[in-house]
Amino acid sequence: MKVIIVEDEKLSAEHLALLLQKIDNSIEVVHYFDTVKATVKAFKTQPQADLLFLDIHLADGNSFEIFNEVKIEIPIIFTTAFDKYAIQAFKQNSIDYLLKPISLNDLQFALDKYHKQQQTISKNLIENIATAYQQINKQYKSRFLVKHGQTIETIETTEIHHFETQESLSFLVTSKNKRFAIDYTLEQLETMLAPNSFFRINRKIIIHIKSIEKVSTYFNGRLIIKTNHLDDEARIVSRERVSNFKKWLDN
Repeated sequence: MKVIIVEDEKLSAEHLALLLQKIDNSIEVVHYFDTVKATVKAFKTQPQADLLFLDIHLADGNSFEIFNEVKIEIPIIFTTAFDKYAIQAFKQNSIDYLLKPISLNDLQFALDKYHKQQQTISKNLIENIATAYQQINKQYKSRFLVKHGQTIETIETTEIHHFETQESLSFLVTSKNKRFAIDYTLEQLETMLAPNSFFRINRKIIIHIKSIEKVSTYFNGRLIIKTNHLDDEARIVSRERVSNFKKWLDN
């Protein structure tokens, strides 16, 4: 089987090629490309290959731009460092994907799926991928409008230390420990905030990544955060959120 790898990180490309050889030493990587431009140029001549491994983010743009320029006739397995929201979107659109760093087992599963399907990606499927990409890269809030006495001001999300709820009221707390009542619930805020910057650590707190100074283990399978402006109970990462919290920190 002949494959093409589109990946702008040399070590990631070499790692993928090595894993492919471990699974099947008859697999041949016939081309490597590291940019949108180079990939578009190559596929204008429709290079001969059975499968394409395509990274989402390339040095000169995102790989979905490729489909605006050329028609790709061979099946694609996407590689991505996206978080759980992106992966859920790809699953809903029946897209094969590999989450980086790629593991041997995940690669084997994707190849098995490819062998079972043995079908090319249609134009409609490409459009679904693009739609999913647009959804998961939606514009998250970059600022909040708050009221301070008779004054209305805006708070940039980079200035926010955390959000909290107390007695059914929600508050925005800045890194300078200024508190403002807001009209959103924490559930609403979770859909409005960039998931790589904010995480809901427990029932009452959504915290900004830059507000976390240190994370330590805590009893009963929980974690506790070292940070300002929160009391001891509010700093605890609830047990059911610990696994996703660790993934978030490692993203």
